[in-house]
Amino acid sequence: MGRTYQEIIAEAKRMIVEVEASDVAHLVDEGAVLIDVREADEYTQGAIDGAVFLPRGILEGEIADAASDHEAVVILYCAGGGRSALAARDLQAMGYTDARSLVGGFDGWKAGGYPWNVPGGLTDRQRTQYARHLRLPEVGLDGQRALLESRVLLIGAGGLGSPVALYLAAAGVGTIGIVDFDRVEISNLQRQIIHTSRSVGQLKVDSASQAIAAINPDVAVVRYAERLDAANVLDFIAGYDVIVDGSDNFPTRYLLNDASLHARIPVVHGSIFRFEGQATVFSPWKGPCYRCLFPEPPPPELAPNCATAGVLGVLPGVIGSIQAMETIKLLLNLGDTLSGRLLTYDALEQRFMELRLQRDPMCPACGNVDAPPLLVDYDDRCRPATRTT
Repeated sequence: MGRTYQEIIAEAKRMIVEVEASDVAHLVDEGAVLIDVREADEYTQGAIDGAVFLPRGILEGEIADAASDHEAVVILYCAGGGRSALAARDLQAMGYTDARSLVGGFDGWKAGGYPWNVPGGLTDRQRTQYARHLRLPEVGLDGQRALLESRVLLIGAGGLGSPVALYLAAAGVGTIGIVDFDRVEISNLQRQIIHTSRSVGQLKVDSASQAIAAINPDVAVVRYAERLDAANVLDFIAGYDVIVDGSDNFPTRYLLNDASLHARIPVVHGSIFRFEGQATVFSPWKGPCYRCLFPEPPPPELAPNCATAGVLGVLPGVIGSIQAMETIKLLLNLGDTLSGRLLTYDALEQRFMELRLQRDPMCPACGNVDAPPLLVDYDDRCRPATRTT
């Protein structure tokens, strides 16, 4: 005669540690991972704040995303404590040495008067689309909602702007502004992956907008098919949380740097040349700015663009992906950004190097916090054309 379900649960509980609701908060503060193993219809009716939603049916296959450390405290809960006890037992068999179950489950949690909320702000389709984000404790539901409410401005829809736009759109960044007055040329397709052969002749902002819409209908695209200059730059960047610099010319970089100091908006910088690239984050008035590195624009003969010097088509994909990552870190306040660090990449040697940057107290742009630099166009001091990589 087989055992009853209740007997199986009772045996599982003897094999694991159960956690009282009163102990959960301090365990989470000490680094424990809290996981909701209920089904989606249960979760949408209410959940414990900070819990990672990982239904029982996919727990074993996806647990590494939520808890990579097998020695971490993992607290699981279901409705009444039975399914989570079985789940904790199974995680122990997988090598998770401290998998525990919440006594009484979510029903007991609510009955005890502990805080919970009704997860909101995401549709069923969005919960499925962003499922891998929702399972990351560092992102979760609150982080995904923050991304959907975020605004990022891309300067250029070219080699660097293409991967940035695609990855930010896929991540669910709610509003992406794109500044680019160029049209797609067939020579762009070697590296500007957001465009296709059908886009040739189109404005890049229109082509990029179509590609973003095909990836994610959640994303609103604001198109600026104009040249960035001193007269419009502050209007363009106003209201955005992060600016991504995907330009390939010094006049735009200097103007954007100076404008970001006025608006106090961080700039995620990237640049490429032949087989080499670099990326950093300029945090206005906190870390070094672009002019701390290069106080004055170089003469035209020392500032060739990709059309003149050439570039390996894969290279902007590497640097642009780093820019997308830094942007998301800024939006979600995650990890250690590249502010104060210049990451360089040599594609031929497949080597990254990091250089520490210091804010220059004599910087002509950020040296005096009370006197942001005048906004001027640098075209007459560098090269006259403005194109994106």
